[in-house]
Amino acid sequence: MRTIRIHVDQPLAAGLELGLPAQAGEHVARVLRLAAGDGIILFNGDGCDYPAVIQAVGKRDVTVQVQSSQAVDNESPLPLTLAQGVARGEKMDLIVQKATELGVARIVPLLTERSEVKLDAARAEKRLAHWRAVAASACEQSGRARLPEVVPAIPLEQWLRALPADGALRLALLPEGTQRPAELSFTPAGGLLVVGPEGGLGQRDTAALTDAGFIGLRLGPRILRTETAGLAALAALQALHGDV
Repeated sequence: MRTIRIHVDQPLAAGLELGLPAQAGEHVARVLRLAAGDGIILFNGDGCDYPAVIQAVGKRDVTVQVQSSQAVDNESPLPLTLAQGVARGEKMDLIVQKATELGVARIVPLLTERSEVKLDAARAEKRLAHWRAVAASACEQSGRARLPEVVPAIPLEQWLRALPADGALRLALLPEGTQRPAELSFTPAGGLLVVGPEGGLGQRDTAALTDAGFIGLRLGPRILRTETAGLAALAALQALHGDV
């Protein structure tokens, strides 16, 4: 039987009784048709699952009681940050969803030289909330109990200036890159992976990355779309150096 996992953005503890968020409650009651006495799993991103039992189901609300706390140990030993040039529409949703399933630790939406997506303050805030919801949903499906950090969209050069000197391997997916995934060596700090948007990384972007110590990573002889490239790289890095 499928395990129903639901993300709730609040502290959880055994014995706590709470109402599910409206959208989750509607899904439980109207789509899954669960009833009082049925079990579900809650999580809030702290690294634990919280088995719970449904206490009551109304037309628009579902009340549950947390039964216990169970630590979940399925995070990748290779902490990776995906710095993704913001892609149009559903492409970005796909990238956030699949990167989360692949165990990425952090997602940084980048505004680059050739970015086609323009975000004013109000739209940027809405997109950030949406991407975080996509990541939470992907954690529900994949069994992760820790949410990847999804940060506000930021210009590439501003992001580069703020990077700490923590030993993380700095990688940029480039058609002219010379390094292959199997040739890399990671420290416990993991790695940063930059992927351009639909138009790729421009000359100014590439120069800024080189100045910041990024090395060109190449996956093969074919040029991949932006929604494919980062995910393929994450999968390769996890298979060679992580837990896939």
